[in-house]
Amino acid sequence: MSDSRALGGGSADDGLPDVPEKPATPAAPKDRTKSTATQARADATRKGDKRPGFFRRIAIFVSQVVAEMKKVTYPTKSETWTYFVVVIVFVALIMAYTGLLDLGFGKLNTLIFG
Repeated sequence: MSDSRALGGGSADDGLPDVPEKPATPAAPKDRTKSTATQARADATRKGDKRPGFFRRIAIFVSQVVAEMKKVTYPTKSETWTYFVVVIVFVALIMAYTGLLDLGFGKLNTLIFG
């Protein structure tokens, strides 16, 4: 047996698969802090670029809200009724469960403390 086979490395004639060597990991950068603002922020803060006025920002906001509301798919009347019934039944079940727990703990309190 050769020494390379004993160490895990195979040769072409010994019938063992070659073990690939581990790739070297790149060294981490020494200083990861930025010395300047990101490009988008740097572009936005250039001289000559001004923010829109107060009322213009409100108008932009309202127009964006209207555009988003046009994308909304509202439920049909039957879907709304189904959702309403599901919520009412769920709330009634939770109320009954909570009421039964309250009644049980009240009885237990009466038994323990008289």
